[in-house]
Amino acid sequence: MGYPKDILSSRSIIKPGQYALIAPEGLVNNIIPGFENCRISILASPKLGADFVDYMVTLHEGGKNTTGYCGEEDVQCFVYVISGKVKAKANDQEFILEESGYLYCPPGVKMYLENMESGDSRLFLYKRKHIPLTDGRKPWVVSGHANEIEYMDYDDMHNVHLKDLLPMDLEFDMNFHILSFDPAASHPFVETHYQAHGAYLLSGEGMYNLDNEWIPVKKGDYIFMAPYVHQAAYAVGREPLTYVYSKDCNRDASL
Repeated sequence: MGYPKDILSSRSIIKPGQYALIAPEGLVNNIIPGFENCRISILASPKLGADFVDYMVTLHEGGKNTTGYCGEEDVQCFVYVISGKVKAKANDQEFILEESGYLYCPPGVKMYLENMESGDSRLFLYKRKHIPLTDGRKPWVVSGHANEIEYMDYDDMHNVHLKDLLPMDLEFDMNFHILSFDPAASHPFVETHYQAHGAYLLSGEGMYNLDNEWIPVKKGDYIFMAPYVHQAAYAVGREPLTYVYSKDCNRDASL
């Protein structure tokens, strides 16, 4: 990195248990067993107030996970390819994922990742404990490419668009979505809800309302939103404000 060329500063805002904006310039490397020739930054985690863990992973040439990721009987995981090309495996099922490619592994299924590029591949990685249904129904392995999914209008608005990456079936207690705002578009209202989010901004610039504070955000930023935190966005600039994000769903609140 070399010596700094300006006064040290950061756009990041961290409010544990409420929300966080994490700018890419401040990310540090974390060593995680099993990952080779890569750079991993832990984003949201229980230490921040999340009930999931998000990571930013850069697989360098030859980078891979040799021992598998997750695979515990109560933990599910998901990977989204931001750029590059990877070979991903769910136990013995193999997938080639390029930009916008993703893979979901249900509890008990290990995920293996290997970079197929001569340069870097960048990934958004997630894990969370699964809440099973009492009737024994279970989620299954899902893979695809978001670029092959058609957008649908969000809340009947022609300038805000949504993609669901995973099935909406009750077997799944979480989902990943892509939400995209045309320039000048916004949420229809400031949301307050039970679900938590972890979001990575894929493109654009905007203003995000977090706990009734309007904060500038842009491509490459990460946002954590805890349950019940006010949240809304509007896009500024010349390209859509687009982000991929997780959401817990299909379960009642526990006592």
